[in-house]
Amino acid sequence: MAHAHRDQHSPTHPHDGSAHHAHDSGAIPDGLPEILDLDAALFAPHLTALTGRVACLAGDDVRHIVDLGAGTGTGTFALLEQFPAARVTAVDSSPAMLEHIVTVARERGLGDRVRTLEADAGAGLPGVTDADLVWASASLHHLDDPATALAGIRAALRPGGLLAVAEVGGMPTFLPEDGAAGALEARCRTALDGLHADQLPHRGADWGALLTAAGLPVEQERAERWELRAPLPEGAGRYAYLVFERVRGSLEGRVGPEDLAALGRLVGGGPEDVRHRGDLVVRSTRETWMARRPA
Repeated sequence: MAHAHRDQHSPTHPHDGSAHHAHDSGAIPDGLPEILDLDAALFAPHLTALTGRVACLAGDDVRHIVDLGAGTGTGTFALLEQFPAARVTAVDSSPAMLEHIVTVARERGLGDRVRTLEADAGAGLPGVTDADLVWASASLHHLDDPATALAGIRAALRPGGLLAVAEVGGMPTFLPEDGAAGALEARCRTALDGLHADQLPHRGADWGALLTAAGLPVEQERAERWELRAPLPEGAGRYAYLVFERVRGSLEGRVGPEDLAALGRLVGGGPEDVRHRGDLVVRSTRETWMARRPA
């Protein structure tokens, strides 16, 4: 990002600022692993479908995968399952995140298939060569200099190797889109977009053009709206609560007192609390690009 999150105390989506990758201090913000693990659990079928698409393009001979900005290891473990003959190098600049991945890998009997690399992806991938697949989920928009970082990723791929990029289109939404609650969410998204414009200038970038310019022609590009409706999986209310809690902290001083009070009610334990609502819908837009280093 430049894999150190400059924005660890600000945004909101698990992949967008409350950020699942690295932090300048190497510390993990409070509640972040739980948000990431809930996101992974809730959208597990979608992630499985996405890694299946990656597998179709990557082919049968994938042995070495790099998970760029590995966070709590959602991508690492999904890829280990999808590619049973492969090993994964999990890259992050947070030692605590990497330690977490190693612990989970050992618990799952996968310790021999995971290695970690503490590195800032924006400064290259030291010692990584001939990767068959690089997976970059919600990490590229944190880079300070995408062109330099993409050159480093290209160098880490073997000729013919695949780069799979996934980005999230802003904070997820949870409330009915019509009415006051939907209008509140829309205002929050607008305020967060302004915050991100300062802190994450490459969020929403034209990654297709940037990948092509870096010598990584795009073979597939897709935008998907992931949506969960009632009956919601266990953990959906908790996920919404944690996201809104972070939104509220990020937007203090950036939205009016009425909106802050309304956000407070969404996490305040009363009848409007997202953990108790029957009208919750979990929506998230994910964009993906599949690009290949020419053989």
